[in-house]
Amino acid sequence: MGAFEQQLMERLEDYALRVITVYSALPDYPDAGYQVAQVLGKQLLRSGTSVGANFAEATRTHSLADKAAKQQVCIKELEETAYWLRLLVKADLLASQRLEPLLAETSELTAIFVASVRRLQQAS
Repeated sequence: MGAFEQQLMERLEDYALRVITVYSALPDYPDAGYQVAQVLGKQLLRSGTSVGANFAEATRTHSLADKAAKQQVCIKELEETAYWLRLLVKADLLASQRLEPLLAETSELTAIFVASVRRLQQAS
């Protein structure tokens, strides 16, 4: 793994930890919003933590096409994570101010992967 890939992996690990922190902040007491929070939170947890795992797989592929395909999965998971974050705000389960930095990081990571996939597709 090169230096850039290593830095990106560390950034994705930090991202996953931030998603875990958001999940941990969701209501955990039984009330009307509890079930909604748990369903949305588990979706967020799954998609937000899988980005790094998919990137790790992408670093071990044998072809540029395979690497591009795995990184496209990272884009899909980031877009899904952004969706769940926005839904948590719209459902009044978390304040938008709390999630804005994570949404910004999601957008930045998405842009990194979009650019990377384009380069890989042009090179293959």
